[in-house]
Formats: sequence, structure tokens, C-alpha cells
Amino acid sequence: MTSAQATTSTSGPSSSPAPLPLSEAVLHALAVTKRGVDELLIESEFAQKLARSEQTGKPLRIKLGLDPTAPDLHLGHTVVLNKMRQLQDLGHNVIFLIGDFTSMIGDPSGRNATRPPLTREQIEENAQTYFKQASLVLDAAKTEIRYNSEWCDPLGARGMIQLSSKYTVARMMERDDFTKRFKAGTPISIHEFLYPLMQGYDSVALQSDLELGGTDQKFNLLVGRELQKDYGQEPQCILTMPLLEGLDGVEKMSKSKNNYIAITEPANTMFAKVMSISDEMMWKYYDLLSFCSIEQIATYKRAVAEGQNPRDIKVALAQEIVARFHSKQAGEEALADFVNRSKGGIPDDIPEVTLAGAPIGIGQLLKQANLCASTSEALRMVEQGGVRIDSAVISDKGLKVDAGSFVLQVGKRKFARVTLTA
Repeated sequence: MTSAQATTSTSGPSSSPAPLPLSEAVLHALAVTKRGVDELLIESEFAQKLARSEQTGKPLRIKLGLDPTAPDLHLGHTVVLNKMRQLQDLGHNVIFLIGDFTSMIGDPSGRNATRPPLTREQIEENAQTYFKQASLVLDAAKTEIRYNSEWCDPLGARGMIQLSSKYTVARMMERDDFTKRFKAGTPISIHEFLYPLMQGYDSVALQSDLELGGTDQKFNLLVGRELQKDYGQEPQCILTMPLLEGLDGVEKMSKSKNNYIAITEPANTMFAKVMSISDEMMWKYYDLLSFCSIEQIATYKRAVAEGQNPRDIKVALAQEIVARFHSKQAGEEALADFVNRSKGGIPDDIPEVTLAGAPIGIGQLLKQANLCASTSEALRMVEQGGVRIDSAVISDKGLKVDAGSFVLQVGKRKFARVTLTA
């Protein structure tokens, strides 16, 4: 869509009509929408959008934009995807927007330094797997896939200048991360101001009724709402979802912090990682990741309060998540594998490794078997009692391992069936 096309409004009313009554179906849809959210702005406006959609039979246009900054999605990404699926199941049109243009700018949200923009090659490589993975949550047949280069590339220099004139530097500096960086004397590049403008222009181009994002995206989402007003459109509502903490229960789930659960991980690994979260954090995972009803989760909480082991409830969550990304059978097998491991058993599906050089030091052996990143890490694991050979704990850091076949284990989840030759 070009800048000229974007100015045409199809949804902006000429005057404020009387509020529509909210039916039971609309109230139900509103409750589903609000489940687990951080904010819904503005709720009364969204309720009216739902009521108008029911009256006219025209589904709402609901937008989620993701920049393909990495090729893999983890459960933290699926928090907003789950909400999109719920809205999709209510009958609305969901738009999965791949930010191939905005990725070249780089989103400055939450950053204390300029983020290096990606190359076109990196973006295209990452984008290839994005929708395939997102389709494990969304109904792919009912999802509209768009790339924002469709309307951003045609803008050109003239259109970019015209768009930039619609927002002031003072308003940009209302962003918390920009303000902090400015006060700290940390550089802010001009192109970073363009990111929220371009994300906002996406909402204009798509004539979005509702845009979703994490809490760190609130400023960008509001820019879209304001730009739609400038272009004569009815402003979108915005919905922000909480950021999901990772396995450590402290930091936001992130691959860089190694506290994540990737949605493409093996079923047994996924199951074991879910089981490793704390009992307290389990409830937030239920709220943000489970498709169980609010009533069912309340039943689980009552059961735990009355003495049921929270582990049983966590097993149900782990099986649900594994079934979503693999299959119900995989969830059952993952539970059996988890129980076997907890009893000290060895799982069936472990990698087989053939190595030469016996006798070999235990540290070097663990590194070559890809169970530890370095010999120093391996020796630390030995020192901490986290290394086993055929289920026997190894405590000697100077151990030389002779030729033979055996199972190496590091921690609770890393195994390798090793054949070592001279």
C-alpha cells in the first residue's frame, strides 16, 4: 500500500454513533480477550468494535508483527500467539506480519545501545521458518501472512519524510528507553526514531482494529493508534501481554540467557524443562500458555490448596505443551521418560557417539562427546558430582577412561552412548 492509498479510510465514522449494547456473546469474547493480558487499551472502544463486528458480521482485523531477528521461536514468543489463536477461534481475521523491512532498522525497545540492523540475507533466512513455527499455534489456513516491505519499500524518501513529519522529537523522547539513554549520554541514532513510525504505519496499511504485543511494545503500539487518526482511520485498540520469565523464574525467557524452551525442541527435553519451573511460576505458565479454561485452572489451584502435589498439576501442563508442538502420544512418552530419569534410569533416545584416543581424560571425553562446552566446565561438573558413567558417579577429575562402550551422563538431562576406541 502506498502513502496515498493509506490515506483512504474505510472504517472511520463521520460522527460518534450511540453505543451499541453488549450481548452475552460480546461479553464472552471480551472476557476471552482479557484473559492473562497486561493492558487492553481502550477496553470500552474494543467492546464497541466487538459489538459492531457481531452486528455487521464483519470480523475484526487483528495484527501481530514479529521481526525475524532469530530463526527459532520459544514459548515466550507464543504468549502473544496464543492470544491470537483465541481471537482467531472467536472468528476474527488475524494477520501475522513479518517485519522484513523494520528488521533492517532494528527495534530499539528495551535496549541501552543501538541495535545492529540485520542484513536482507539474514532476514530472509530467519523469516523462512517463522510462519511454519507460528503455525504450530495459529490456524495456518485462517491466517493472513503479510510482509511490511509491501508498503514500506514503495514509500521512498519523499514518503518517509512525510511520515516523519507526523511525529515530534518530544513525543519520541517520551519513550522510557530513549529518555534513559539520552540522560546517560548514550548515543541514539536517527534511524531508531523511524522504527516506531514504521511499525505504526503498518497499522495504517493494514487498517488494523487491534494490535498485540509484549509490554515492552506499548509505545510502538500507541504510535500506530495515533498515526491511524492522522490518516483518517478509526484508531486501533492495543493489547499488551506480560513477558514470560524463563526457566530461572527471574529473567525474561531468552535464548541469549539460556533459560528458554524452544517450540522445536525434542518432546522429552520440552517436557523436562517445563517440569523444572518452580511451583509458583507454574501458575503464570498456565495463565499465559495453557488453553485450559479459567475454571479448570481455578480447580487445579483449589486442589493444590487442599493438599494435592503441585507436581501432578505441572505434569498436566507439560503434557499439554508437548502435545501442542508434537502429539498427545509424545506427551505420554515424555512423561514415561521423565519418570524413568527421575528414578535414575537412562532414556532410550540418546545420541550415539564413537570416539578414538583411549585412554582419555574425563574432561576431554565429556567435551568430545558434546556434553560439556569445555574441559574446564566438564571438570567443574565432575567436582559437583554431576557426571556419571553407566549410572556410577565420577568424582576423580584425573580419571582416564579406557576403551569400551558406556553411557555418559551430565546433570539430569544430558546423555550420550559412547563407543571409545584406542
